[in-house]
Amino acid sequence: MADEPSIYLTQDDLDRLFDLLETYGSGAGVGAGAGAEQLQKLERELVRAVVVSPEKIPKDVVTMNSRVVFEDETTGERREITLVYPKHADIASGKVSVLVPVGTALLGMRVGQTIDWQLPSGQQHRYKVVAVPFQADSHADAPDVDS
Repeated sequence: MADEPSIYLTQDDLDRLFDLLETYGSGAGVGAGAGAEQLQKLERELVRAVVVSPEKIPKDVVTMNSRVVFEDETTGERREITLVYPKHADIASGKVSVLVPVGTALLGMRVGQTIDWQLPSGQQHRYKVVAVPFQADSHADAPDVDS
């Protein structure tokens, strides 16, 4: 991941995600599918993020509770998901936790960006953000969903 794209987060998302790391890192989230390596990857993403206010975040950025269309360029599969906190994850309805590899990889990316991401199996995948049909931060009436 030498040429990582810039990622953008709001201060609220950053604060909630660091709280989430603290909770899961303390063992409170054990059994929820997030291993230590995945938590470290999320922390690395948070540390390198450019933090902007919600009203200044570009509308094509994948923020928490956003709906995103992405392509796995490794497999050619295209999916639409909503990026959520772990307690709201429901794969059957397309709600993917930020603590799973694809969720962490897509967080903060903009339409058109790609990122190479190593899965726990060791496989390398390249994800490309195709569209952000809904971004929670750009909708004042969106619910304030926390971790």
